[in-house]
Amino acid sequence: MLTTVPRLPPAVQPVRAVVWALHLLVPIAGLWLLLAVPAADVLWHHPSSHFWLVLNVAAISLLPGVAMTAAALNRRDARLFLVSLCFLSSAGFLLLHALATPLVLVDHANIGFDLSQPTGLAIAAVFAALSALPLNSDRVLALRVPLWGGLTAVMVAWGAVTLLDLPPLNAAPQVRDVEGPQVIVAVLAVALYLGAALRYYRLHRRAPAAVLVSILTAFVLLAEAMVAVTLADKWHLSWWEWHVLLVFAFGFVAYSAYVQYRKEGSSAGLFDAVMLAPTVRAVRAQYEAALEELVTVLRERERSGRSTAEPVAQQLAQRFGLTERQAVVLDRAGAALAAEREISALLGALVTVGERARVGLGERELLDEVLARVRPAYGEVRVGLVDNGVLSVDGRAYDPATLTAAYRADDRLIYPLTVKGRVAGVVEIPARSGETWAALLANQLSIVVENARLYAELGTLFRQYLSPDVAAALLADPAQAALGGSIVEVTALFADLRGFTTFSEQADPAEIVTMLNRYHGVAVPCILDNGGTVVQFVGDALLALFNAPARQPDHAARAVRAGLGLQTAVDAIAEGRPGWPRFRVGINTGSALVGNIGSEALRGFNAMGDAVNVAARLQTLAQPGQVVIGDATMKQLGPDVTAYSLGELTVKGRSQPVRAYVVGEAP
Repeated sequence: MLTTVPRLPPAVQPVRAVVWALHLLVPIAGLWLLLAVPAADVLWHHPSSHFWLVLNVAAISLLPGVAMTAAALNRRDARLFLVSLCFLSSAGFLLLHALATPLVLVDHANIGFDLSQPTGLAIAAVFAALSALPLNSDRVLALRVPLWGGLTAVMVAWGAVTLLDLPPLNAAPQVRDVEGPQVIVAVLAVALYLGAALRYYRLHRRAPAAVLVSILTAFVLLAEAMVAVTLADKWHLSWWEWHVLLVFAFGFVAYSAYVQYRKEGSSAGLFDAVMLAPTVRAVRAQYEAALEELVTVLRERERSGRSTAEPVAQQLAQRFGLTERQAVVLDRAGAALAAEREISALLGALVTVGERARVGLGERELLDEVLARVRPAYGEVRVGLVDNGVLSVDGRAYDPATLTAAYRADDRLIYPLTVKGRVAGVVEIPARSGETWAALLANQLSIVVENARLYAELGTLFRQYLSPDVAAALLADPAQAALGGSIVEVTALFADLRGFTTFSEQADPAEIVTMLNRYHGVAVPCILDNGGTVVQFVGDALLALFNAPARQPDHAARAVRAGLGLQTAVDAIAEGRPGWPRFRVGINTGSALVGNIGSEALRGFNAMGDAVNVAARLQTLAQPGQVVIGDATMKQLGPDVTAYSLGELTVKGRSQPVRAYVVGEAP
């Protein structure tokens, strides 16, 4: 995945880069000049000035380390903790260096004075390098007491041995502060500082921050100080230079913290840019949780009407160290956010109502589901529907004749629910939602009720006159109602009552209607349950299609199952009525023109073609109770179907003979 590296604006970046480079190059260039021109590297041996200057610098330099330690413990971040140890060790040994100044507290020069600062810089380099690694904060902070204790013990022991003039630190001083094997340690320390600085530079490239720049600059200056300590002659200007480099190293960190403080107006989060990524995520989650808490409390106060309690923002300000001004801004922002989320919740509820205002659910069921979804945003919304002219909600009666407009009753807003311009119910909405939002909800609920009732009418007036598959297809895509069609392979099923004409001559009309309704009442479900579409009722006959309009790979098998099931169901009805005629079924598979046939005024879903005609002819060849299928249908059936051949038959209207089969055992 490609990531964009944030950079400074082009107009500013070169200038900042040049200024930053000068801060780093000028000291090392000055050191090189002093060492290259010995006459310029003058001697200034003034112990008292050194004591007071370095003592004050060391004391001030401890402040960034202490501030970082507090931030590290507050955030529980390993990187901040290790950086704080880096500055504490460097500043602490600088303090020891000041105390060991000869002829002030100690009456002679010793090696403790020489080695104090190189030792502190070397220890600080280890902490700097460790801070650049992605360490586990919990594991590092678990060692905070041993690390603090060890560092403090080393510095206290060093100071005691130096001031009491005890061995081994009371040995005669060296020509330079760093000599012999100590140079190797100095070189390693310089490498650790530069490696840590490079790592912080990369962090800054990913997420620019002033404090990161100041820390990497401090590490480079500490590396330069170690170089100066190693190469400079004591009490010469080059030797004094590393003291100045330490001042600048700590000064950069202090200045960046000051700039951040002026920018934010609070000491909280001064060093957050230094933290490890897991700590940053944890802090952000904490902020988000606090803001959620603020919003929740403000919303609850708005609902309950309480306003005398201490603002919750003040409590959060104490938790996160915010100023009074920031707390006021947070309180206002929280109130605005609470209002915005209230609006979002109301909008979400309205969207939910629109989504649920769909076909397929009963009126009461649909309303219950919708109310369950809107109540978290609106409160206790209640709905009543007109039932036999009576309208009430929880015992409160309303007159549908007079409920023509919205009004307010105590803490409720009352709105009529209308269907086709007539009052069909009433909705009670808590007044705290506001009239605008309440009116929108009432309108949406009216749509829900009207849709549910229209769909119920559709089920009666539309779906009962069409096959469910055809009705569903037209609802999903009304363009399918256009005249025309397409060539589709279908399996057509014709069913006709043998002897119906004779029966109708002898029976009265009521018995004829009863017989047809009973037969079709069991025949149609057999077709529909197998995925068929009934496209025609012609007197005592019916035509059903399979694989249209819905596609069915096993349409031939479905048609045969439907035909056999139809015959079985009719047998059960006709068993006690020997005078009633019986169905004969013909089934055939082939291509047909399937679509809407008729005129612009009146049309119907149907199929035309040789395959359908053959199915009709096969039906005339069947005996009552039989299912006769064509050869094309037979070839698509599996081996589990039992059938016996009728041979090649000549059918009316077709020049080619038709091979036919009777499904079932041979007689």
